[in-house]
Amino acid sequence: MILDQPLKKWFVNNKGQDTNVKSFVKSISWRIVGTIDTMVISFFVTGQLVMALSIGSIEVVTKIALYYLHERAWEGATKVEKDEPKNEFA
Repeated sequence: MILDQPLKKWFVNNKGQDTNVKSFVKSISWRIVGTIDTMVISFFVTGQLVMALSIGSIEVVTKIALYYLHERAWEGATKVEKDEPKNEFA
């Protein structure tokens, strides 16, 4: 793929960890799927298209922010330091 290497610079840092840009793009793509799902369910529950669109438009903003924070917390929690001493048990 021609764009493979340039995209890796945006999505993976020198340590091989996901970057903030990758987390943000994943947040948006997942929210598109989630918002469509919310709108469809809201329409079936309320029977009103305007209400379903209103519910979907409100939750899309809040859930992008929540997912981004969640993704960054996981990246920090699972980070392995290269210079950490290995625990050796006898």
